[in-house]
Amino acid sequence: MSDTTTRALALLNLLQTHRHWPGAELATRLGVTERTVRRDVDRLRELGYRVESIPGAAGGYRLEAGSAVPPLLLTDDEAVTMAIGLRVAATQQLVGGPEVTLTALAKLEQVLPSPLRRRVNALAASVQSPRMGDGPVVSPVVLGEIALATRDQERLRLRYVDREGSESTRRVEPHALAPSGRKWFLLCWDLDRDDWRTFRVDRIEAVEHTRVLFDRRPLTPEEIDERVLIAASWSPQKIEADAVMELPFPAMQEIFGPWSDGATPDGETRTRWPFGGSDWREAMYALLWIPEGVEYTTTFPEPERTALREALGRLQRALDAPPSSRP
Repeated sequence: MSDTTTRALALLNLLQTHRHWPGAELATRLGVTERTVRRDVDRLRELGYRVESIPGAAGGYRLEAGSAVPPLLLTDDEAVTMAIGLRVAATQQLVGGPEVTLTALAKLEQVLPSPLRRRVNALAASVQSPRMGDGPVVSPVVLGEIALATRDQERLRLRYVDREGSESTRRVEPHALAPSGRKWFLLCWDLDRDDWRTFRVDRIEAVEHTRVLFDRRPLTPEEIDERVLIAASWSPQKIEADAVMELPFPAMQEIFGPWSDGATPDGETRTRWPFGGSDWREAMYALLWIPEGVEYTTTFPEPERTALREALGRLQRALDAPPSSRP
């Protein structure tokens, strides 16, 4: 294989791994001049690959959907079958974990020609995959589009419906897609609220690409996991209650960090904090995180309130009694 062919394949591989590449960065990665990059791009175009040139200071190259699916050389039927399978796998959280599935889905969807994409959308809508658990239905079309934008660091406009049924348009910088339980969550920077937000993907009605790129904000994997866990905890729970603590709202936010999401001021000196759980034991665990010395009241519901009171009474008596001696 000639150096020219090897370099062209390396260029094609780079174009497939990211939606937009500056010409100077491609030249650096390939160890050639920008003029050589332009010639290699022309060779790819002669082979039928649609490589778009983007002018300007922030310009570069972008691989667009063409008449074939490079470089696997799949038939149309094979490409459609793979795309549908990956969409189903992503919604069911299969195939080696969510990251592997979404990466493969993003690569394939990027190069699907428009007619094949329409076939995939039509057929995927009619595929009734076996449900695993009681998770909500996630649109594979929406999931695929968000996966592309997350990988490419592209700003999106989302049409989102919250749990009360209110619809809004959100301008976001998608940072991570992650499953928790049987739900998918999008962690993103909300441009209108100037803060991190986590949205349930099954509540995203539509995705609009802006082609505006952004630089990722620093966030560790541990912080991503914590924010997704917090978002998952806000899903409807069997036990739902509020705690009104004698702690000003700013102080509560500083102490609780991301776990203060959903809390609201209750006057100048108190904070109302919603919490919940699958049973009274799990809900009680949240109350244990209220700082020592901070008084509070709670709307803990019945009959779980009575069960909690009985358990705490036994615990108090056990702590007041002298320790039993070993025989």
